[in-house]
Amino acid sequence: MKTKLILAYLWACASAVCAQEAWESPLDFPLFLAGNCGELRPNHFHGGIDLKTQGVEGKAVRAPRAGFVSRVSVSAWGYGNALYLTHADGTTTVYGHLQRFAPRIARIVREAQQQQESFALNLTFDSDSLRFEQGELIAYSGNTGSSGGPHVHFEIRDTETEELIDPLPYYKHQIRDTRAPRLLSVMAIPVEGEGVVNGKSRKQTWDVANDAKGRPALHATIQAWGRIGLAIRANDYMDGTGNIYGVKEIRLEDEAGETLFHSQIDRFSFDENRYINAWTDYETYTRQRKFFAKCFIEPGNRLRFLEGKNRGYLDIREERPYRLTLTLSDAYGNETRMQLRIEGKRQAIPPLSTEGTELFHWHSLNLFGARGIRLRIPRGNLYNDIHFRYAFREEEGRIAPVHILHDKPVPLHRQAHLSLRLFQDSIANKAQYGIVQWKGTRRTWIGGTYRDGWIDGQIRELGTYTLAIDSVAPRITPLRATEWKRRKRFEFRLTDNLSGVESYKGTVDGRFVLFEMDKHSVISCRLDRENIARGKHELKIIATDACGNTSTYTHSFIW
Repeated sequence: MKTKLILAYLWACASAVCAQEAWESPLDFPLFLAGNCGELRPNHFHGGIDLKTQGVEGKAVRAPRAGFVSRVSVSAWGYGNALYLTHADGTTTVYGHLQRFAPRIARIVREAQQQQESFALNLTFDSDSLRFEQGELIAYSGNTGSSGGPHVHFEIRDTETEELIDPLPYYKHQIRDTRAPRLLSVMAIPVEGEGVVNGKSRKQTWDVANDAKGRPALHATIQAWGRIGLAIRANDYMDGTGNIYGVKEIRLEDEAGETLFHSQIDRFSFDENRYINAWTDYETYTRQRKFFAKCFIEPGNRLRFLEGKNRGYLDIREERPYRLTLTLSDAYGNETRMQLRIEGKRQAIPPLSTEGTELFHWHSLNLFGARGIRLRIPRGNLYNDIHFRYAFREEEGRIAPVHILHDKPVPLHRQAHLSLRLFQDSIANKAQYGIVQWKGTRRTWIGGTYRDGWIDGQIRELGTYTLAIDSVAPRITPLRATEWKRRKRFEFRLTDNLSGVESYKGTVDGRFVLFEMDKHSVISCRLDRENIARGKHELKIIATDACGNTSTYTHSFIW
């Protein structure tokens, strides 16, 4: 019986490997990655792998397996031009930042844009529509949407659940990697009121020294008492590229070899994405743009691929050395290990200052109110308890005070409801009022709806907020106007002072013409004999921002 089970297991493993190796590459040349699955990104995990395209656009993208096009989306942001191909094995592959689609897809997209009178598009198809065989051309690589350079963003999803699956195991045999991850820094985070490190209750960071062979060592004295957590900053690398990648697996063990914390990113859902703000040190990323992954699990963190004894927290209660081992691994089994020594030393734990605060529980509904402000944080939006601190300041010329919600940035998993009261309700068009968030000198429009002198909106983090008015229409700026006729192409840049361009539309003699938009908010339209007859014409561009302010640009031309 035992032999049969072993044989069945080996057969299942071999079948899985064969199934993965049956997938062809989406590209016609050797694969190199610009990014791997699960990389730490602002508010989300990287959902697939980024395939390098030799630094250029226009490379053929092919179906790795037979399937049908189930969705096509077009946007100036996000995935840009994106294609979704559904396969018979229960997976869907996604291709982002494309330059253009294969001809028979492109024709359908162009017809839909004309029909809907919109550049942005989201089309879905059933299995009887656009079918492609393995290896058949489906698109061309590009740099559209929120892309930092030419590449193909490639995902594998579970068709039924839409969960993201790491694509690298399907292509490991085509990509070489002999380089181990590299540990860069270690952070110790005392639990407020319960722990202390080197006499201080605040988090502390030490850089890791790596020798020529990449072997890490921490040359620092760490003395701790009470409850603390560790966090690390690390990168991974691959052969043949200078890119950096996220670390696939992290393990923290005690001196007896027992696992205290373990993470391994193989699969996750879109609903889990914002838990990245619980797993990483949010304050450090917000202020320094550095990701530290915690080797402990806060109570409101529900990431499925994290596990730990005592949720990964260290309880230093004895005056002795605590010897730990940190191990970082990639998908190929390359490992980096570092021995870490924490000296248990009895020392006073600074009491938690709760004066002027309200205790917000991570597992409860939390309400706060003061003069001119109402805050409602629904249950499940905090990752840990916080002693909420509130302050405000009045500034000359503002229509409301500046409200400071807590003394450091705190992420929210979904949304909190924020209402701010206008102290000067002086304009007739109430849609021009909105909540804005301040981060340093930069302000971000949140918006909201007017209600009896209050503006109600939704926020995604605790921070600094006030109210503002956007009564200025978007700006439509012609680009290279003297070359329009020669190049047979109109170009404009759309900008807005605050709430952002919500929509735009171009017409010639009152009839819709398609203006495509790029990531730089440049819209362009190619003149076409099929659409525009010879003679005199009038071009009109209308742009509207999120507050309903509208601008119009007109131009007469002979074609």
